[in-house]
Parts: sequence; C-alpha cells; structure tokens
Amino acid sequence: MQWEIGAQAMKGKIVLVTGANGGLGRFVTRAFLDAGATVVGVARKIQQSEFSSSTFVAVAAEVATPAGARSAVDAVIARFGRLDVLVHTVGGFAGGQTIAETEDTVYQQMLDLNLHSTFYMLRAAVPAMRKTGNGRIVAIGSRAAVDPGAGVGAYSASKAAMVSLIRTAALENKDAGITANVILPGTMDTPANRAAMPNADFSQWVLPATVASLIVWLARDAGNAVNGAAIPVYGGQV
Repeated sequence: MQWEIGAQAMKGKIVLVTGANGGLGRFVTRAFLDAGATVVGVARKIQQSEFSSSTFVAVAAEVATPAGARSAVDAVIARFGRLDVLVHTVGGFAGGQTIAETEDTVYQQMLDLNLHSTFYMLRAAVPAMRKTGNGRIVAIGSRAAVDPGAGVGAYSASKAAMVSLIRTAALENKDAGITANVILPGTMDTPANRAAMPNADFSQWVLPATVASLIVWLARDAGNAVNGAAIPVYGGQV
C-alpha cells in the first residue's frame, strides 16, 4: 500500500530526520525530498554527499545524548529559523535472551537507542515546533511494543515506553497544533534484517518505502486528524 504524495506536497517545510542514512531512514529522507521538503538528515556519521539534493543538509550528532539531541535541533533552527516536522527513526534491536539472562549493557543499550533518544529529541524539538502552529512528530516504534515475545524483553519494554512518550507528547502539545504519532512496523525488509534472517520469507515483511510514504502523509495537512495514534504496519505478518 502506498499513500498518494504529490511532488510538491511538502514544499517549504523544514523536516528533521534522525537516523537519516539507516535502513528505513534513507527511504524516509528520500520520500520527503521527493515531496519538496528541505530535509536535515541527522546520524552519528553522515555525509552531505549521501543524498544528491540541494534541499538536503547533513548533520552529524548522537541523539541518544541530551547534548547531541540539542545540537541537532539547534543546527536546524540556526540555519532555517524553524522546525516543522520531526521524524525519529533511530532505534536498535537486541534479542535472544530471557529477562533473567539479559545483561545490564544490553538493557541499557535498548533504553538509550529506543527510549532515551526519543525523550531527548522531543525535549529539544518541541519548544521550537510549538511556534509553527502545525508541527508534526512521527516516530518509529515496533510491533513488539504492543505484542511482545519471549527473548526480547529489553527491546519490547523500551519500545513500549517510547509509545507512551509519543502519546504523551500528543496530549501535551495539541493546543499548539502539533500532532504526534508512532508507527509500529513488523519486521522490515532491510539489508540488515535479510542478513540476520536469510531463510525468512521476505515477501511477508514490511517494505520501508511503504512506511516512508505513510510518514510523509502523516506530516501533510491530510494527516491533521491523526494524533496520539500507535499505527500498526505488519505487512503479511498479521
């Protein structure tokens, strides 16, 4: 399924995409560029040359830290004077151990990548976005946030807490015209997932382009009525 996105649907909008050169982030960044937006792509390591567009700006930052998240948002405001859309695709996965077997380092990593990065980005971005009158926040969660399984306790818990943060942001900022939603994809068809699960049926997985087009739709005026939602996108894995 694809959502109809016009070539200039996001013209004039300033969009910050975290994890912009990741497995999903590349599709999201390209989708917004194709829709006419100016995109600030943020990642730990990212180059201007990664996207051949005059409306793309690369910013290197570690958004799982308070200072890194603030520096990313400050870079947007310093250059463009405002922030219209925040798309948070940063995240990580660890599994294969029961809760009793999970080491402190793995648990902390899941909190840092999936929960803390979301909190720090919201805290940094929301004050600027409240000034626009129609800001959009979209984050990438996981089906595991609402449908946990054995062996992924730390991952599932961090994503569930992330959903709570996004829904809270929706409640706290609806007075300023901001919407905040989280997408809950099943297994996504990325190179990393194919390498990790080479014998899986890839046809059942979620296409990154589908998620990217949904994100752009939510960021448009057409998505104005969707707020505080946790949206399942499960592909053929229903």
